[in-house]
Amino acid sequence: MRPSERNPRGSGDRGYVTAEAAVVIPALVLFAALLVWALMAAAAQIRCVDAARAGARAVARSESVEAARAAAREAAPPGAEVELERSGDLWQVRVVAPAPGPDGLPVRLGARAAALAEDSVGPPP
Repeated sequence: MRPSERNPRGSGDRGYVTAEAAVVIPALVLFAALLVWALMAAAAQIRCVDAARAGARAVARSESVEAARAAAREAAPPGAEVELERSGDLWQVRVVAPAPGPDGLPVRLGARAAALAEDSVGPPP
């Protein structure tokens, strides 16, 4: 039996599986890496939200601005910037952090929280 009779597709198909694997495997690895990065970014975003809330709660309880900033930084992801601002009876806290992963990514994560200042609540003087 000749080789072309044993393999009806002919011998020209040799190596296609290797070539397909050489293309598909790196694509799957890249896809998996992107999924891991997305999960890490989502976790960092949640930490930003928690940090903004922690800072807002602290200043709303009339703690010092530095204590509130420390509480927010403790809950924030590494490299986060914390800003506190009072507007009337509201304290606003903003947390901004770089996304985890390669430093070249221009993605920034952030969250804001506001809380009513404790000293503004109560009967009028």
